[in-house]
Order: sequence, then structure tokens, then C-alpha cells
Amino acid sequence: MLQKLLKNKIKLVQFFFLVALLVLIRAYEDQLFYDPFLNYFKSDFTHLPLPNFNLFQLFLGLFFRYTLNTGISLGIIYVLFKEIQMVKFALVLYYFFFMILIVIFFFTIYYCREHNNLVLFYVRRFLIQPIFVLLFVPGFYFQKQNS
Repeated sequence: MLQKLLKNKIKLVQFFFLVALLVLIRAYEDQLFYDPFLNYFKSDFTHLPLPNFNLFQLFLGLFFRYTLNTGISLGIIYVLFKEIQMVKFALVLYYFFFMILIVIFFFTIYYCREHNNLVLFYVRRFLIQPIFVLLFVPGFYFQKQNS
């Protein structure tokens, strides 16, 4: 009984540590990443033209942030389920979704311009926030319960 309680405490500490890392990434996003869209989407962006940006720096900033969020999210999945196969599957899903989302993001910037600011907003949101972990954890839990 004591071992199970101690094991769960360690699991909780690891989980909250990883969640705190995600919060720190969000808190220091202005200093850590190049993203001219941070301030753009904080304003009334529906009536503003898109900000000027460096394509290469923007891609690297989005890729770096997505990679950090993915690494931490995979850590959360491992801490919760302790199954390396689940983590590998989630990694494949994360980078599959990254490829799709980054193409949609840059396509929207270059070909749709100001007409689809909400599409740009939501695609970017999936790229910069760890939303997929909120989808994967319940899905993996359901899968584990049914297997």
C-alpha cells in the first residue's frame, strides 16, 4: 500500500513538473520565440493587415516551439501510461499533424492573406499550444481501458 502511494506521488510530481514547463513556455513566449503574430493576434486582427515577418525565422520559431511542446507532451503521456509504444505512436501523430498544419499555415499566409485571419489564428493556435496532449491523453486512456 505504501509503495503504491509513493509511486503515485512520484507520478504526480513528474506530471505537475511537466505541466509547469508548458506554463513556463507560455509565460516566456515573447523572449523564447520569434513570432510577430503574437502581438498581431492580441489586437483586433480581423481588420489589420498581416504583420511583416521573416519566413525562415518564423518557421524555425514555430518548429522550435512545437518541438518543445511535443517533447514535454510526450513526457506527460509517458508519465501517465508508462508505455513506450504509445509515446512512439504519439510522436508519429505529432509530426504528421505538424506537417499538415505548417503547410496550411503558410498557404493561408501567402494565398489567402487577410481574408482568412480566423483560419490563420486557429491553425497557429494548434502549432504553438500543446492542444494535442489534451486530445491524446483521453484517447489513449480510453484505448488502454478497452484493451
